[in-house]
Amino acid sequence: MFGLFRKKTAPVYPTDTVTSAEGLPITFTFFKHASLAIDFDGRRIYVDPVGSYADYGRLPKADVVLVTHSHYDHLDRAAVEAVMTPQTAVVCDRTSAEAFDFDCFTMVPGAVSEPFKGIRIEAVAAYNVSEGHLQFHPREREDCGYLLTLGGTRIYIAGDSEPTPEMLALKALDIAFLPVNQPYTMTVDQAVEAVRALRPGIFYPYHYGEVEQKTDLDRLAREVADVTDVRIYPME
Repeated sequence: MFGLFRKKTAPVYPTDTVTSAEGLPITFTFFKHASLAIDFDGRRIYVDPVGSYADYGRLPKADVVLVTHSHYDHLDRAAVEAVMTPQTAVVCDRTSAEAFDFDCFTMVPGAVSEPFKGIRIEAVAAYNVSEGHLQFHPREREDCGYLLTLGGTRIYIAGDSEPTPEMLALKALDIAFLPVNQPYTMTVDQAVEAVRALRPGIFYPYHYGEVEQKTDLDRLAREVADVTDVRIYPME
């Protein structure tokens, strides 16, 4: 009988931990598609939380929520509110900011925010460059990827983008999350191009699945293994 009242445990998701340049752990939690979390120095950062990808009501509250753009698989107001406290900083592009009736750190490409000491966030333009795909993420909408600096470690989360001049100009990346989801973001060949240009210490492919064209993650890993540490976690 007492079993009926057992406390529900929080769901378990895949994680990976790296050490920052300053010797502090950074833990990534992988939910699904483009949704993930980052734990650093007692702070939790959620990236593009979407309720169908994780049970956010049973997860730790957020210090920072990052929203890259307004598509349904990245912006879910209910999921954002499920992890918010009065102190949570919501950092988002200007189109996504229109979905909220509270103050956000509204970003445009090139903008920099430091919502908490030790968490620096720079917005990087995210858009399509291939003919026939420009309508998916038009440059003029000013969707954002984010370059985070945590403990001296530079982490690039590209959002929905193909290899753009702004992306390819980034330097000294320690970690890169690049989307590989055809036809909306990068092809495998484009991801290879981006990784070879950026040369991050660690590369996480993300934002794949949920489309008819399956991403060949094995080929992607083989073709960049000589320039980066490829780490693949389930995001489908």
